[in-house]
Amino acid sequence: MSMWVFGYGSLLWNPGFQPAETAVATLDGYSRSFCMLSIHHRGTEDEPGLVLALDEHPGARCTGLAFRVRPQDEARVLAELRERELISSAYLERHLPLALQDGRNVEALAYVIDPAHSQYCRFDLETQAAMIARAIGGRGPNTEYLYNTAAHLDGMGIRDPDLDWLVDRVRHLATATSGKT
Repeated sequence: MSMWVFGYGSLLWNPGFQPAETAVATLDGYSRSFCMLSIHHRGTEDEPGLVLALDEHPGARCTGLAFRVRPQDEARVLAELRERELISSAYLERHLPLALQDGRNVEALAYVIDPAHSQYCRFDLETQAAMIARAIGGRGPNTEYLYNTAAHLDGMGIRDPDLDWLVDRVRHLATATSGKT
């Protein structure tokens, strides 16, 4: 059985490995949401950023990419993903059913938010925009994470109205901040 990985955020544009196959995929029962405080990669404990997580909701649906891992790379890829995604234990590692765009169904490794974890959060879009506009972490500005994810979804033809709104608002906030003296 092949190892598949589901990308819905930064894995879309930075999977960290060369997949054997990539396919558009849908995961039912979860939504893509900026519901995780980022205190390592895209923010700090003093100035947390926000990163996307799969948030479980009945009736929700998230479209992203499924990556099939080459058999000889499976152990390395799994170790690297765990190091990257489980840095603070806010994500839970799950194997979930995906529907691929070509009609196949596969089980894929996915990282979903632990709603009991202290980094789980629910903020309105304006608060999300303000946090994303100012946060910087070990992997760079939170804005870069937002812009790259939104651009990749757009390039795939996947509409995410909340992400589109956040991109516009964060760009406005960043311009307003850079214009101040």
